[in-house]
Amino acid sequence: MNMSLLGRLPMPVKLGVPVAAGLLAAACGTAAGSTTGSTAAGTPASSGSTTATVIESHQGSAAPFLTNSSGRAVYLWAADSMNKSMCSGACAQAWPPVTSKGQVTAANGAKAADLGTITRSDGTKQVTYLGHPLYYFAGDSGPGQTNGQGSDSFGAKWWLVAPAGMKITVADSATGAAAGAAHSSPKAPASSGASSAGGTSAGGSWG
Repeated sequence: MNMSLLGRLPMPVKLGVPVAAGLLAAACGTAAGSTTGSTAAGTPASSGSTTATVIESHQGSAAPFLTNSSGRAVYLWAADSMNKSMCSGACAQAWPPVTSKGQVTAANGAKAADLGTITRSDGTKQVTYLGHPLYYFAGDSGPGQTNGQGSDSFGAKWWLVAPAGMKITVADSATGAAAGAAHSSPKAPASSGASSAGGTSAGGSWG
């Protein structure tokens, strides 16, 4: 401001000019600080939304098989290869992959050393067991149900998984008749009456 003009101003006005300038500067600093603070505080808010997946063993009518922590049966597919899923699209709708957003742990007879994950094409982490990608069956509506056992939908067999990591090829009678009739995905009747009483295929890692 021109000093000659400032000299003509009344004293109260002269005193108000620097005070107003100081208040304006403080207000600007406060606004900038609050914006920075809210950004930093909001950044990690979504980082804690991970969920652990637990794989454990459930005693079936013929042999123990793997389930999740809620008792829902998990399956392997004969069309898959080691640590590679061939099930996508309509197949993955009927046989949803067992996925995890956090740590994968073992309990009640399952082996932690046999657990792993692979990354699917959509970026999700699918749980594996001894190299087998694991799946649920959409036709299982409750814990312990095994409606998918022996199905040949999508061109290859679906089997329950033993805690040792092998496929189970004997029928499991834990499924109720009503639940078995209700599922809509194609399923071939399990023809494993001639299978070994042990319930697992000999050396049956694949196929």
